[in-house]
Amino acid sequence: MTDRFFEDYPVGAVFTGGPIAVSESDIVDFARKYDPQPMHIDRDAAASGRFGGLIASGWHTGALMMQLLAANFLSPASSLASPGLDELRWLMPVRPGDALRITVTVIEARPSRSRPDQGVLRSLVEILNQRDEIVMSLKPISLIRRRPPSADTDVKSDHG
Repeated sequence: MTDRFFEDYPVGAVFTGGPIAVSESDIVDFARKYDPQPMHIDRDAAASGRFGGLIASGWHTGALMMQLLAANFLSPASSLASPGLDELRWLMPVRPGDALRITVTVIEARPSRSRPDQGVLRSLVEILNQRDEIVMSLKPISLIRRRPPSADTDVKSDHG
């Protein structure tokens, strides 16, 4: 990824990435560690349950989203932190064999009031499967470093 700074994320800009494959073993391994419910870890129980088969934990989907967000939207040169997110929705189950991709749309970009070297971004993140169905959406808030002044603009001229 190229280095991006706050100024490179104008309102309306759209970033995409993926796909990332979701395997049955990934679903089960994640769920055994972090969300050990039958719909995520037991193929037989899941088959007779509400979803008619094994599905990924929503938190697993969130972890995959974060992997795609870090690779395709957040720049290591400027990403500072996130104070939180709004409107997290799990809209459709993620199943073994799905291929997920991300679409990120900048919905707000403002300089920080308290830290002039930073900006605050709000974005709409949508995770889609291979059928273009939105499986998850959220609106994260990102603190992004502003572009540092270039060396030549910092040099004071002694010409009149």
